[in-house]
Amino acid sequence: MSAADHSPVVPRANWRTPLVVVICGCIIAMLTFGPRSTFGFFMQPMSKEFAWGRDVFAFAFAFQNLLWGIGQPFAGAMADRFGTVRVIAIGGLLYAAGLALMRYSDTPLALNATAGVLIGFGLSGCSFNLVVSAFAKVVPERWRAIALGAGTASGSFGQFLFAPFGVALIDNFGWQIALMVFAALMLLVVPLALALATPKATDAGQAGGTPAEQQSFKQALSEAFGHRSYVLLVLGFFTCGFQLAFITAHLPAYLIDRGLDAHVGGWVLATIGLFNIAGSLSVGWLALYMPKRFILSAIYATRALSTILFISLPITATSALIFGVVTGLTWLSTVPPTSALVALMFGTRWFATLYGVAFFSHQVGGFLGVYLGGVVFEASGSYTPIWWLSIGFGVASALINLPIVEKPVERAAAQPA
Repeated sequence: MSAADHSPVVPRANWRTPLVVVICGCIIAMLTFGPRSTFGFFMQPMSKEFAWGRDVFAFAFAFQNLLWGIGQPFAGAMADRFGTVRVIAIGGLLYAAGLALMRYSDTPLALNATAGVLIGFGLSGCSFNLVVSAFAKVVPERWRAIALGAGTASGSFGQFLFAPFGVALIDNFGWQIALMVFAALMLLVVPLALALATPKATDAGQAGGTPAEQQSFKQALSEAFGHRSYVLLVLGFFTCGFQLAFITAHLPAYLIDRGLDAHVGGWVLATIGLFNIAGSLSVGWLALYMPKRFILSAIYATRALSTILFISLPITATSALIFGVVTGLTWLSTVPPTSALVALMFGTRWFATLYGVAFFSHQVGGFLGVYLGGVVFEASGSYTPIWWLSIGFGVASALINLPIVEKPVERAAAQPA
């Protein structure tokens, strides 16, 4: 039996049925992704109040993306080794603390510490990445692709809810109160994490088990980085982070610069979140019947083409919303096929770790997308060079994903105990 065919361990507690696990995980994904998707709306009021350039806020947000990526493999390894509950709960507390203290960040250093360090490491412990990792371990395999799509879509639903909600809070109560409300909501992650309990390594791995169960952390990493298809998948995921983070942080300001009202940016991000629900669920379903590498290639190519049309045509509220629809359909829809490929190649024993490594590449792209957006704008007064860089990365990733081989890695047979 291959590692990919190994049945996941379903929690024994009766109340933690697969449906309850998926619902609680989806709520966590919604809560953790929602506030982060609104950070672009804090850029202008905070920069104006403290006389910062956009590069200051952009660096803090970029630093957050980078630390989220750096922390993700370690959070995944901790979840694989000790179970998911503690990791998600601690991540939620760090996230809440970062949001609350961001309200008092009146210097670039303080902003980097709160919006950057605390929220970045908090996200690595409680974001949808840990949620989909838990789904891969505890839901039946026949549900896996749909569950991964649902977890990803829930993050987008959080974006749909929080984008206009965040704009309304900032407009009516100020950015400080908005951050405190978000911090309070983040505390709900702690009790919800109880539903996502996964087996500890001592429970899952036993002598004489499958080769995947006998693997150590170092062996799993060595096997993954020696696997050509995994390396291609990781490289392609870089583009996803670059594009998503740049749009999240800079699209609201870009639309204002082009003469549109701030509320348009809120509704565009909400539209992205809404249509990504359909995109993620559809891709999760398509991944059951179509080669996942072709799905990923089509997603990146579609992003590149839609961006060319968006920046080449006149910017209006209508064109911005249309861009939001197309972007939403391809927004986080890379996650179900990417995570499913990791599980297919290597099984679920070290899934959170190996998906975390792939997500680190995603977040390096996110760091560069946000930071270069701020730096280039301050230097040139335009986001155009970054839009074209995003297009180039999209074309490259569309090509990179095509040679991926979709089958479990070959391992030697397990030795008798």
